Amino acid sequence: MMFFSLRRWIAALFLLLTFTGVGAQGTTAREYVIGPGDVVRINVFQSPDLTLETRVNESGSVTYPLLGQVQLGGLTIVQAEKRIAEGLRSGNFVKQPQVSILIVQVRGNQVSVLGQVNRPGRYPLEMANTKLTDLLAMAGGIAGTGADTIVVNGTRGNKPFRAEVSLPNIFVSGKTSDDIVLQNGDVVYVDRMPTVYIYGEVQRPGALRLERNLTVMQALATGGGLTQRGTERGLRVHRRGPDGKVQVIQPTMEDLLRDGDVVYVRESLF
Repeated sequence: MMFFSLRRWIAALFLLLTFTGVGAQGTTAREYVIGPGDVVRINVFQSPDLTLETRVNESGSVTYPLLGQVQLGGLTIVQAEKRIAEGLRSGNFVKQPQVSILIVQVRGNQVSVLGQVNRPGRYPLEMANTKLTDLLAMAGGIAGTGADTIVVNGTRGNKPFRAEVSLPNIFVSGKTSDDIVLQNGDVVYVDRMPTVYIYGEVQRPGALRLERNLTVMQALATGGGLTQRGTERGLRVHRRGPDGKVQVIQPTMEDLLRDGDVVYVRESLF
């Protein structure tokens, strides 16, 4: 089916992203924004006494030799290097300081991935402009039971932020603008796939993934069709309403199914 080939294609792309990403200290990684909790190693060329490995405190600063408290939180690696170099130069401590900063441990900028992914957990944003698909690649991609729509919760501009992103829109429709740039504290959630159930006089009863605009006829076809004893006249759909009560519907073959619907095919009496 087209759906399965699409999911294999997306999974392959996730693996490609995983193994072709920029190195931890590559050009893109140098745009990483330092956050509280990160462990940094600061080196000054030909000044080993100024080498320091320290953790950025909750206020975003570190205590550095000769300079005292230096605010690094909220700066990229390049900006932080320039700030320390300017402090050493303006204080006449080092004439032409060449400062390099290495992120030893990422703790300040993290995103949580929950739900139907292969490796749920907390992941560091090691690169600037880390996108949703980058993070899903780090989490091993969507699990076989996962939905195609991803929910992202966080804050933007000190206001609550929520977005629902359709993966097929990104990969098939080319809507790259939907590939959200993640920020510290975001939570990415992958729900279970929408499912309908078919049982009774069908060849292959069981659970089916609810494709978009799936009709009753298509669901029956996916289930292998009716058995010799099955009848379309005995077709019923059990659907739970907003009030929690189950409604029994006699559908047409072109009716669309909903998540959680149970399709039952009765045995013919003749």
